[in-house]
This record gives sequence, C-alpha cells and structure tokens, in this order.
Amino acid sequence: MNLYADIRSLVTDTLGAMAREGALPEGLDTAAVTVEPPRDPAHGDMATNAAMVLARPAGRKPREIAESLAPRLAADPRVAAADVAGPGFINLRLALPVWGDVLRAALAEGAGYGRSSMGQGQKVNVEYVSANPTGPLHVGHTRGAVVGDALAALMAFAGYEVTREYYINDGGAQVDTLARSVYLRYLEAHGQEVAFAEGTYPGDYLIPVGQALKDVHGDAFVGQPESVWLDEVRAFAIEKMMEMIREDLAALGVTMDRFFSEKSLYGTGRIEAALDSLRAKGLIYEGVLEPPKGKVPDDWEPREQTLFRSTAHGDDVDRPVMKSDGAWTYFAPDIAYHYDKLERGYDLLIDVFGADHAGYVKRMKAAVSALSDGRVPLEIRLTQLVKLFKGGEPFKMSKRAGTFVTLRDVVDEVGADVTRFVMLTRKADAPLDFDFDAVLEQTRENPVFYVQYAHARVCSLQRKAQEAGIDVSDAALAAADLSRNAHEAETALAAKIAEWPRLVEIAARTGEPHRVAFYLYDLAGQFHALWNKGNDEPALRFLQEGDTATSQAKIAQARAVAVVIATGLSILGVTPVDEMR
Repeated sequence: MNLYADIRSLVTDTLGAMAREGALPEGLDTAAVTVEPPRDPAHGDMATNAAMVLARPAGRKPREIAESLAPRLAADPRVAAADVAGPGFINLRLALPVWGDVLRAALAEGAGYGRSSMGQGQKVNVEYVSANPTGPLHVGHTRGAVVGDALAALMAFAGYEVTREYYINDGGAQVDTLARSVYLRYLEAHGQEVAFAEGTYPGDYLIPVGQALKDVHGDAFVGQPESVWLDEVRAFAIEKMMEMIREDLAALGVTMDRFFSEKSLYGTGRIEAALDSLRAKGLIYEGVLEPPKGKVPDDWEPREQTLFRSTAHGDDVDRPVMKSDGAWTYFAPDIAYHYDKLERGYDLLIDVFGADHAGYVKRMKAAVSALSDGRVPLEIRLTQLVKLFKGGEPFKMSKRAGTFVTLRDVVDEVGADVTRFVMLTRKADAPLDFDFDAVLEQTRENPVFYVQYAHARVCSLQRKAQEAGIDVSDAALAAADLSRNAHEAETALAAKIAEWPRLVEIAARTGEPHRVAFYLYDLAGQFHALWNKGNDEPALRFLQEGDTATSQAKIAQARAVAVVIATGLSILGVTPVDEMR
C-alpha cells in the first residue's frame, strides 16, 4: 500500500472526470501534480498542488479549479475534508479508517511494506569503494562503501535490478610502487635491513605480505634485479591486498557482485575499441590544448596529443586520452571501463566517488553521454571527508606514513551497525564528524541508539503483552479494531508510517540513502513521544490492563513502527535489536 500514490490517483482520476464533464479541458498533462505532506501539519494530512500546476494550461485561475476540485475529493470516503488554501492549494484531512488501513498494510506486507516497482525493468550498476589495492581501506573509503551499499539496497527495494561493482585500480604506477614496497618487506623477512624511499608504502600492513611472499618463493628473488621479480611480486601483492580489502568490506557487511580489473583493459584491445567508438562519432582528434589557468593537471602537455572532444557533451575543456609519447592517460581506461558497463546493457550507471574526484565528474559524464549517445545517464555521488574524534581529540590519518585509521579500526571500535548508521546521518556530500564516544552514548542525541531503542521498545512491549496472555501475532493485531487509535498523536504516528513508501521512492529517485536514516529518526521520535505521553495520559498506554481489544489496537500501531524501522535499517545494512544491553 502506498497511500500517497493512492490519493494522487484519486486526484488525477477526479481531474479526468472533470475534463470529461467539460469542467476542465481534455488532455491536460497531470505529470506535475503532487500529493505530499503539508509544510504545517496543522493544515491537514496531505496537500495537492493540482490547481496550481494546471491553471495555466487550463486557462483558468488556480483557485477557481481548486474550489471545483475540492468538494469532489471530499466526496471520497477516504477524505474527511478538502479545504482550499492560499492561491489554490488543497489541504486534505483523511478519515480515521484510512490510518487503520495503513497499519494493516504494514502488518500484512511486513518487510515488503514500502517496496516499489518504480525501477522495474531497469538495470543499474552501482560502483563504489574502488580503492587502489595498495593498502587497507581507510575511514574515507568506509563512508563511500556505506553510501554505495545503502544506495544499491535502496534501489533494489525500489524495484531496480542492481549490480554492486568494485573497480580494481591495478593498471597504474601505484601497483608497481606496491610491488617495490612488498619486495622491501620480503627482504626484511629474510633478515635484511631496509629503508623505505619517499613514495613507497611503509605501513606495517605489508609485513605479513612480505612474509607470505617469502613462504611461497623462498629466497628466489633475493638479490635479483627488478626485471626478474616485479611482475610476479606485483600480482602477488595485488592478490593479497584484495583479500584484505574483501575481508574489510565483509566486516562492514558489504558484499560486491563483481570485481572488475583495470589491468584487464590493457593489451586486450578494449581501450582501443572504446576510443574507436568515439572516433566514429568524430569525437577523437589530434590537437594541442591551451595551457590551463591555475594549477596544471598531470595530463596537460604543450604538444600535440590525442584528445576527446568532451566539450561536445558538457565538459569545460577537451580531455587527453593519449599522451604525445603514445602512453594512455588515466582517463583512457576509465572511458573503456564505462564502455564495458554500457556493453553489458545497463540503463543507469552510478559511481560513488570521494570528494577528491570532483574534478573528474564532468569528463566522465561527458564520456558516458558520448558513448551511449545520451541514452544512458551517469550519476556521480561524491562523499565528503570524515573527521574522527575520540576523547575530545581528533584522530589523524596518513596513508604514506602508515598511521591512518582503517575501516577495520572503526568497525572494531563501535561495530558495523553503528558505523553504517552514523555514516548516513549526513548527506554524502557534506563533511561528517564521527565521534567514537558520542556514537556509543545512550541518549536521544545519538541517532543510532534512538532508532534501535524504538525497535527494542516494541519488542519488549510484545513480550510483556504475551506474558499477559494477549495474542500479538501480526494477524491478530491486524484484525483488531484500529479505530480505537483515534488520538491526534496516534493518527500522526500512523501518518508518519504512511509516508514510508513515498520516502523510499524519493530517496531512490534522488540517490540519497541518508533520507532513510533521517526518516527512521523522525519515526522513532514520534513513537517515543507517544510512549511518553502514556505516562501522563493512561488512555494512550500501549498496554491497557484488563482491555485486550484496546491493547491489541495500540500494540498494532507499535508493531507497524517496528516493521518499518526493521525494513529501513535493513536497507541501511543495519541489524535491528530486540533488546538494549
């Protein structure tokens, strides 16, 4: 059940009837007609802009349309009142039985309540994390992993066919640096003293990799020139790093559907094929770019290069794909990788990048637009930095120095559930402060606790009701007389539950999983408020001593809250708790 969609259908069906009667012109486009919560809850349960958006195409004043539409809407048994406000908005108050229907739908559909068919038939590729395989994932990668994973789950819940993908950056110079760093640890495992030159990776995480290399190859590479061991050590090191990364992701509850190797694009003709596709469209040419203003990028040369005419697809400047010496730029394999995604038949591509990749957005969107002739959109979600605090002091990280805070450090400290929820308490493109102490506090200010406590409270309520001999199965609760939940605080909570299906579609459409976390916090807040009102107003208590029928009606509402919280948390990758410890 999607109450907002149902009432919107009522509005559009009524508009259609008005057109057939001659009260409105035929053929009006109702795509922009919305039904949503009013800005001020005192104005009603829902509001529609129908008269406002149809006034111009209908050649009528909005209030004139609204005054004709409102009484027709009020004639529906689900609508208790329809009032015209301002220049032509219509505020709707819904009849009490509607809220009982919402609770029954949540109980009947369970984890499926709010599931949408919005994305049905559309294949989506969500690429996230994609960290260089040169070390463990750090806290910045953690945020990208959580955002990407929650977004993938959200879109799957909204009906899309989703592939979760990790792009292994194993084709650049950084993996040669990794191999040289592992070789130093290999020599160290043989008892030699080594010095890490600037630019290598001195972190302790490579000590077991060097030892493992020794265990497999013995002293075969000791004293040998780089040409002998580089390829073998590089492949060995990448494999070990990816094992570590997979384990880190698993600790966070992230499982990828596909790992794609950048190296697989080289020497296989796949880069050439992607560029040939662009060349056939007149988008590849030889030229010299103007020197950029300000900071000079790595791929600029004051000589002729092979360029992609990305300005034809919205970029600021054309981009090099091959250097003057014939070597590929970093951009070339990225084009080929996205060409491969398009060849796999996706209808939508989503990349989750760190904020340091902001300068890459326009060129990648231009490339996908050019490769797909504008048919397949690429959405890029940027995740901002995470600042860590503990004991009032900031945690610092430095990958080169080997003292960075890893994903595993964070998960081991507070757990995967807390880590995931906290990472979604801000918009992805807003900086996030992660305080190890605050996220473990049991207060309202800690959103993780506040939401989990609501779910645990409902579970405790059900256990107490069972001990009192009350049947609290979902079937029994759905069969209760839910008109007993008539207090404004109770109908307001039911109205919040009714928003869930709408919220799912909005969050999926905008690619913003943090909306789910915000919604769950608000839902938990309304539930806790109703619970606390019972302290002052006994009639609002969920357990009514000696009155099984009323108890079941009120527990039905609490149970519906728990259903939505559990479903929302599952989208975020968080396990709901049945009791607080």
